[in-house]
Amino acid sequence: MDLAKIKQDLTAVLTDYFNNDKFELKPGSLFVVGCSTSMIRGEWMGTDSALSIGKTVYETLQEFLKPRKIDLAIQGCEHINRALLMEREVAEKHDFEIVSVMPSMHAGGGTQVAAYEAMQDPVEVEHIVAQGGIDIGGTDIGMHVKFVQVPVRLNHHKVGAANVTGLYTRPKLIGGHRALYTFSDENKIDHGMN
Repeated sequence: MDLAKIKQDLTAVLTDYFNNDKFELKPGSLFVVGCSTSMIRGEWMGTDSALSIGKTVYETLQEFLKPRKIDLAIQGCEHINRALLMEREVAEKHDFEIVSVMPSMHAGGGTQVAAYEAMQDPVEVEHIVAQGGIDIGGTDIGMHVKFVQVPVRLNHHKVGAANVTGLYTRPKLIGGHRALYTFSDENKIDHGMN
């Protein structure tokens, strides 16, 4: 697999995601990434994990997210209940419960193992509430993105052979047919005092 092409693909996906005008992830936001290195290689999930691809994905994510000051969580596979790897300081900042498990190639996956080796003080947590993220290869990150999740339309939606989907979150729209969701001069509140 051409690692330079994987980096190029992922950079294009991230550029699409972060240049979207419908939302903005602010510094300190949490960005979750689910990644099947097997799917990037064109194989079924969990059957052909590759550490070299995981390293390329993790390094590309760091190059893109660090300057934006966005925190990263890497989702593991089903064999560790989709636990999430992150730096300890990120887990503590967000008050996430740390769990005891170490990723391996067949229980966590290539991207988690690569991230574990590269991070300063990696920990796994069981549940998070992220403000957005991408799913490389159908790893189902939705459970980790704050409700309400909204799909991101990506012009570039492949990394290697894997499809990529993006999610961000928006506040819930509550109320009924009389509810307003934006404020303008036409929407001045009538307190019944006129």
